[in-house]
Amino acid sequence: MTGFAATVLTLHPEMFPGPLGVSLAGKALTKGLWSLDTVQIRDFAEGKHRSVDDTPAGGGPGMVLRADVVAKAIDSVAADDRPRLLMSPRGRPLSQEFVRELAAGPGVVVLCGRFEGVDERVIEGRGLIEVSIGDYVLSGGEIAAMVLLDAAVRLIDGVMGKLESGSEESFETGLLEYPHYTRPQVWEGRTIPEVLTSGDHAAIARWKRGEAERITRERRPDLWNRPRPAGGSEK
Repeated sequence: MTGFAATVLTLHPEMFPGPLGVSLAGKALTKGLWSLDTVQIRDFAEGKHRSVDDTPAGGGPGMVLRADVVAKAIDSVAADDRPRLLMSPRGRPLSQEFVRELAAGPGVVVLCGRFEGVDERVIEGRGLIEVSIGDYVLSGGEIAAMVLLDAAVRLIDGVMGKLESGSEESFETGLLEYPHYTRPQVWEGRTIPEVLTSGDHAAIARWKRGEAERITRERRPDLWNRPRPAGGSEK
């Protein structure tokens, strides 16, 4: 296996590539910079109705994806070094640091949950790493998987036009990004900050750093209070 290979296990493979088939990710997919395969979980269910879920043990609302069916779907994917992820609201928060780790690796196998969740035994038995994209609940893991894949794919070598596009972004250096401006010089009475048109690169770098710090302090005090690298031009 070469490059970044993504395999998505889902009850709705028709949702892919979806947004991943356009813009940066789509162009990179066409160029072969990464690959995307889907596995229909229902193909591994048995019986007349090919049921993939059942009522939760101990009672409770909704249905739960069965361990035996999900395990067969996972086992159908060639054994390799790719991490096996389960998109789950109770999982590890998806961070830029984690995204960089994934992008530098061989790819991912992503299980998209549905209903009330997945039988805990298959999570343990197949070593699934639960990953969350935020403190909210979606109808299923497909959209969350797209978020994870888009974040990782854009960091693959050759996907973005400039190296700086990946190195100077929110969360990369512990700060949110600084404000951006472009033409026209004046819009509805609002002007571009003078320092940005001064040609003084050192002053511009200081302005960017200062604005990044200000915005981070105001909007994300949780990030501001974390240890951060010193110096440099950051977003």
